[in-house]
Amino acid sequence: MSRDLIVQRAAKELRDGYYVNLGIGMPTQVANLVPPGMTVSFQSENGILGVGPFPYEGEEHPDLINAGKQTVTTIPGSSFFSSSDSFAMIRGGHVDLSILGGLEVAQNGDLANWMVPGKMVKGPGGAMDLVSGVKRVVVLMEHTSKDGASKILKRCTLPITGKGVVNMVITDLCVFEVEPGKGLVLKELHPGVTLEQVRAKTACDFFNALKG
Repeated sequence: MSRDLIVQRAAKELRDGYYVNLGIGMPTQVANLVPPGMTVSFQSENGILGVGPFPYEGEEHPDLINAGKQTVTTIPGSSFFSSSDSFAMIRGGHVDLSILGGLEVAQNGDLANWMVPGKMVKGPGGAMDLVSGVKRVVVLMEHTSKDGASKILKRCTLPITGKGVVNMVITDLCVFEVEPGKGLVLKELHPGVTLEQVRAKTACDFFNALKG
């Protein structure tokens, strides 16, 4: 249920008229939660503008996939193009928001989200372009690893995707903004979560912007 909560909160970052790129994993679910009456154009690095919700079972088209090779739908007016054109959109600053998964985030907004040493990976994909070329970067992840270690740190221990690139972190406990020159600022607690729990599970300092 915590992952559903993260995705639902991420959908609140959508704005009418935005062009949005969704990373693999949890972020892809945001395409199913566009508020009624809002127009959002989802872009995929493999060359789609106008990605729709996931298809119903039995209605999948094997050739219509996103960058993570998941079958998707498209909305009326969508377009298809080369990956080089897609990356020109990203690198040119034409995408308003990117919602990505994360392995670690540092208090200054550094992001590690593409590999764990010793594990087989295909490479960073478009992540490094997305974090440097998109206007706003929101990271979705669980606050701690399976062994209870914090994923929010003073400094990332895993290979870096981008330095100082994260604007917001949404975890299963809370929402942090990363403010330039200040660092992590706690903006929201999820229902039933206390400030003490967040402090205990965060391996770095942060500012508290909550009232009361």
